[in-house]
Amino acid sequence: MPTDFPLVVENLSFRYRDREGAAIHDISFTARRGEILLIAGASGCGKTTLIRCINGLIPRSYKGEEQGRILVFGEETKGWTLARVSQKIGTVLQDPERQILGTKVLSEVAFGLENLGLSREEIFQRVDEALAFLKISHLRDRETFNLSGGEKQKVALAGVLAMRPSILLLDEPLASLDPASAQDTLDTVRLLADQGMTVLMVEHRVEDVLRIRPDRVLFLSEGRIRYLGDVEGLYKQVNYKEVKLPAERIMEFAKFAPAPAEMKILPSVADGKQETLVKFENVAFGYDVDREVLHGINLEIKRGDVIAVLGANGAGKTTFVKHAIGLLKPKSGRVLVDGRDTREASVAQIAGTLGYVFQSPSHMLFAPTVHDELAFGPTNLKHPKDQIAKEVKEALRTVNLSDKEQDPPLALSFGQQKRVSIAAILAMRSRILVMDEPTAGQDYQNYMNFMDAILQMPGFEAILFITHDVDLAVIYANRVLMVADGRLVADGAPQDVLRDFDRLNANRLVPTSLLELNVKRFPETGRFLRAEGLAHI
Repeated sequence: MPTDFPLVVENLSFRYRDREGAAIHDISFTARRGEILLIAGASGCGKTTLIRCINGLIPRSYKGEEQGRILVFGEETKGWTLARVSQKIGTVLQDPERQILGTKVLSEVAFGLENLGLSREEIFQRVDEALAFLKISHLRDRETFNLSGGEKQKVALAGVLAMRPSILLLDEPLASLDPASAQDTLDTVRLLADQGMTVLMVEHRVEDVLRIRPDRVLFLSEGRIRYLGDVEGLYKQVNYKEVKLPAERIMEFAKFAPAPAEMKILPSVADGKQETLVKFENVAFGYDVDREVLHGINLEIKRGDVIAVLGANGAGKTTFVKHAIGLLKPKSGRVLVDGRDTREASVAQIAGTLGYVFQSPSHMLFAPTVHDELAFGPTNLKHPKDQIAKEVKEALRTVNLSDKEQDPPLALSFGQQKRVSIAAILAMRSRILVMDEPTAGQDYQNYMNFMDAILQMPGFEAILFITHDVDLAVIYANRVLMVADGRLVADGAPQDVLRDFDRLNANRLVPTSLLELNVKRFPETGRFLRAEGLAHI
């Protein structure tokens, strides 16, 4: 039996107990010591199921029919306890909300070490080493509940690294991270691999991962391996719409395809009227009495705005947006929605105007079926019954989930859950759509399709989305807000805000290949375009 490979997967198949058809079929591969294996593919193709099989959550936590075997350093893991598996294989889950148990960062990172029965001194030493390694020592004494999504992702990774596993499984580790933090995480992954750790990384942000030279790419399609080999071979095997590749590569392929239609104006505001829908007047807020998070925010959201909100992890983006929908109330200043102070309106009343998609789908989803999930909001808003049925079907079609209407939402993949949470708000037909990290966990084709569809849906008068994906702002926004340390540091058209690369870097935003191309070509185009559009200029 080969013991020189840390990980061997042989003829692995798995079908979940409550689903028809296998999630993965006949998967076989080996992973070498010090190798980075990038695992890519459409959301729902089986990537997370594969990770669960390797880390032992299948069949211990997720039940179903499993075939094949997994060997770690030549030994089959079927008889291992989860505690033994976790000492060899560390996992950072896609949604950090599901991984973090401790109320304080210190106790969260120490949790696994305490279960190993290590001494207090060694626990503190390992915790501090892991936090320093990830450059988050300043979070050591913070409450995990008040961390941003990206900060939670880093804390979850610190807890795994403190255990010192030989194999590291990363399920969408970049999904909640600002671009600079994503680069830091990738540099950390490269360093860990160079030190001998075997790393399997599930990631949709393929362009970002290519920077650290993954040794091989495993591309899954409908639960089967469609490609396993080097990066150059991947370009020949996949459609450029399936994977987010560097802009220059997309242009090479797209010049042979029809030019895409550029969609910038919401159909409901084509008449050009620009009334104010939401107004922030000198808004300040803090979760703790002695610590202010937002400082003097002044802005108006107008009819026709498609706004991208950018900024570093912990900058205050989500806190700012939660004030617009009334989930948080200002400590000073005020927020007006349709001219009404949010202090005088309930969240339910505001929901008729603003529909909010949470960053983590687990904060939203609760119903037994996808259909019930989508029907809940329109029912509470007292939409007519026949209209609700139409709204549900249209929303599912927009996010490419028509075949999942009777499935339990929490049994779907993270990316599919994210799309269900977006569809739930689409079905409500609020006037303003607000989305927190809408592309997290999404493959390139799905998120481009649903963003295109959302911008063409009748009824929305403004759209606002928080994102770490600079390209999403380049392609879809007509206005960019940049938030730093709870202050609004930039507000303007994408071509004005995003061409200042020094300001981007100062706010932990990294210029992408698409942004660089657009800035270079702007004198001839006069606007920002997607790579497919640039290919036809």
